[in-house]
Amino acid sequence: MGSRKRNSAERRKEALRSQYFARLNDVPTSPRKMRLVADMVRGMEVNKALGVLKFSTKEASNRLEKLLRSAISNWEQKTEQKAENADLIVSEIFVDGGRMLKRLRPAPQGRGYRVRKRSNHVTLYVDTKKSTNVTKEVADGTKS
Repeated sequence: MGSRKRNSAERRKEALRSQYFARLNDVPTSPRKMRLVADMVRGMEVNKALGVLKFSTKEASNRLEKLLRSAISNWEQKTEQKAENADLIVSEIFVDGGRMLKRLRPAPQGRGYRVRKRSNHVTLYVDTKKSTNVTKEVADGTKS
């Protein structure tokens, strides 16, 4: 590996150490259905988001609740603090399309209809309210 590539990889790893996230790959649900649930909890406080996901009737909410608990656990592990004491929020959540299984379904008169079984990847970032406000101010240029 070249030195430039190694340096950029080390910078990327260092940036990830200061972020608290959890990732869920190849969820056998269409990205559109998962985005509906992800939009419900985006920007919410963690405890409120857990309540919303627990009582949601959507099937994707169970998987997202488990992912949120994992992200909280990652935050606790990295900061060595308890989540109850901190004001944690879901700072960022996004759903990307995963691989697609392509199948054929029998149709009338010898034809076949395509069935695309979609999957998705979900990434959820958790952060404290204070640090999120500071990063937004620095990005906006309002704080020096």
